[in-house]
Amino acid sequence: MICTTERMAPLEALRLGIDTHHEPIIYLHADSPVCRSEGFAALSRVLVSSDGQHIIATLNIITGDLVANGQIGFSEPAWKRLGLSEGAPIRVSHPAPVQSLSYVRAKVFGHTLDQQQLQDIIDDIVDGRYADVHVAAFITACGADNLSLQEISALTRAMVNAGDTIDWHLPMVIDKHCVGGLPGNRTTPILVSILTASGLTVPKTSSRAITSPAGTADTMEVLTNVCLSQTQMKDVVNKVGGCLAWGGSVRLSPADDLLIQVERALDIDSEGQLIASVLSKKIAAGATHVLIDIPVGPSAKVRSQEAAAKLADTFRRVAAELGLNVSILCTDGSQPIGCGIGPALEARDILAVLQGKPDAPQDLKDRACLLAGAMLEMAAVTAPGQGQAMARNKIDTGEAWRQFKAICMAQGGLKQPPVAPYRYTLTARHAGIVQAIDNRLLSKIAKLAGAPADPAAGVEIPIKLGDQVEPNAILLSIHAESSGELNYAVDYLENHLEVVELAAIEEQHP
Repeated sequence: MICTTERMAPLEALRLGIDTHHEPIIYLHADSPVCRSEGFAALSRVLVSSDGQHIIATLNIITGDLVANGQIGFSEPAWKRLGLSEGAPIRVSHPAPVQSLSYVRAKVFGHTLDQQQLQDIIDDIVDGRYADVHVAAFITACGADNLSLQEISALTRAMVNAGDTIDWHLPMVIDKHCVGGLPGNRTTPILVSILTASGLTVPKTSSRAITSPAGTADTMEVLTNVCLSQTQMKDVVNKVGGCLAWGGSVRLSPADDLLIQVERALDIDSEGQLIASVLSKKIAAGATHVLIDIPVGPSAKVRSQEAAAKLADTFRRVAAELGLNVSILCTDGSQPIGCGIGPALEARDILAVLQGKPDAPQDLKDRACLLAGAMLEMAAVTAPGQGQAMARNKIDTGEAWRQFKAICMAQGGLKQPPVAPYRYTLTARHAGIVQAIDNRLLSKIAKLAGAPADPAAGVEIPIKLGDQVEPNAILLSIHAESSGELNYAVDYLENHLEVVELAAIEEQHP
């Protein structure tokens, strides 16, 4: 039997220049014969074919004159995936049913999924068979504590299996991950510089921000090229011992980046998927030993020692199932780290620490040395208890800075962070002692200012808990690349002045 669309003349491809982020969208006129013959409606999932290539895309219906009856419009992601040229012949048909969606529905109703079911879901996500709404349903169904230990392990394996893996043919490849929730905590570039300067191999791949104002990849992108192919990544690591790359560019656990894009829109980062995300990336990148940093604080992602202990235990158990050595470090998450929050502002802090500038944020240096020291000891490069001192020496002697420059040059060069043209400063209305800083509110303000999409945007906060401030002292500054986004952030700040809480001095010193 010949499909109706096969008997019809093909449609002409039309590039509309519409950015639909990552989801492929096509556009047909409401009077298109294809819509009538196939019964397509708005938001139908359709199979789009051209010259032996095909994708599954979401259909939008046009009633105006943007697309003619014999044309098919493409969003930028759809156009690029098919590699089209203007006017190319296109055929559209119904795709085969996506069986794995029944597993997502089962999970919504509380059923446990096995390895093959999770593999089918992840494979279909990577193959583009899921629309964002389907991915959102899967993420939501797996949220909270809805994944068992076995399901987390199976999901991790499925995410590894769906992409490429790297084997460095080395007995030890070391890596690190922070679970997040702590603004400005950009230790990774510093400790990668320390560790590679100490002779360790650290092929660091990082994610972009999910719910924060900046991820390591966002911050490093203002300093150097992070979009490395797997071949480029191997060349950089073989040359200088490590790299600081965006994981999405090397197809290591590609499902993770697709899930993250939807998690970001939902503002969800559930525990089970967090563990699968972290460990799948580490395994795919060839790591053998991983340090997990869990910041704990009243406004961090992990708010209590009990929750941290539970998360750490799950990390250990899943890692053991997968043959990965992990070490867990629970750290202070009571306040931001460094002064800058947002890609460029965090990059400035990194450079200040590595260059040994007198105004460099001491807490960022201390935290980087704490983590790097633990990793040096885990790798048996130095004796237990000596790691922090060795790490600090790598910074103080300039070795870490030289190594960071070498990594950046190998990845394409070292750039200067951009500076935002618009600023707003919040000052203290009275003297006091800084008694609380809300991490979540700070992150929200930085995101409203434009971070991380606008790399120069964010928040600069020079104060720390316990600092004594005088009237009119600067509490924080908002940086923005446009006046509109500055106004959004300022409006939010003025309604949430509890982001920084000051106690009267006499209350602290009776």
